[in-house]
Amino acid sequence: MGRIAVYPGSFDPVTYGHLDVMKRAAAIFGKVVVAVANNPNKKYLFSLEERVMMVQEATKGMKGVIVEGFDGLVVDLARRRNAAVLVRGLRMTADFEYEFQMAETNRRLAEDIETVFLMPSEGFSFLSSTLLKEVAKFGANLTPFVPPCVARKMKSIARK
Repeated sequence: MGRIAVYPGSFDPVTYGHLDVMKRAAAIFGKVVVAVANNPNKKYLFSLEERVMMVQEATKGMKGVIVEGFDGLVVDLARRRNAAVLVRGLRMTADFEYEFQMAETNRRLAEDIETVFLMPSEGFSFLSSTLLKEVAKFGANLTPFVPPCVARKMKSIARK
């Protein structure tokens, strides 16, 4: 307890799986900076500001969790926030290879910052923001998968 962790991601959109990992990380580390990434090479459904606002609303009342947007390397953000740990969520084995590459790269960039993998609860292990964006286009009910604020926002986009 008492250590600071950074949980980076695009959160486009934030899902109940992400929130589950945030709760687990906060219980372990005490303080979690949820770092909403802004990668200029990536096409997002929602702007950085919208994603930050949705994560803030979804985590309202979640003890030890703060949310901010960021550009650049996550290890640089971790250093600015005095974080010793990066948290990454692993859903299925398919995530592992990419996450392992990223963890090793971050280790080479910042040996003093560890990466910890957390799995969401079994009921959320299949959730994917990409998949949810696809089904949203067809007007599917997203309330079992995302917080109400996200479901409303995605529903309004699906109508366009």
